[in-house]
Amino acid sequence: METLVATVLIVIIFMLTSMILNNVFYNSVKNNTRDVEVYLKELQYLYKNKKLALPYHTYYNQWEIHIDLLKENRMEYMEVEATRDEKTITSTIRANRQ
Repeated sequence: METLVATVLIVIIFMLTSMILNNVFYNSVKNNTRDVEVYLKELQYLYKNKKLALPYHTYYNQWEIHIDLLKENRMEYMEVEATRDEKTITSTIRANRQ
């Protein structure tokens, strides 16, 4: 009888641990934006080296990317917006070409 109770407890603990780890890994993968941030830096590099014309629109790994050029007082800014599902990454980057 004690063996059966111990076995059931071990199985329950294993199942709970598996569900917790699954949830942690799922959330870390879902909220990972590193790949799109690297791609946005690559686009900024291409613009600064005159290989990319603005405004720019593309899709990258289910991310919809919009880049527009804003001008204020002789300064140029790249307005970058990347959207996927309900998640949005926005930034404004100084975009003066050399």
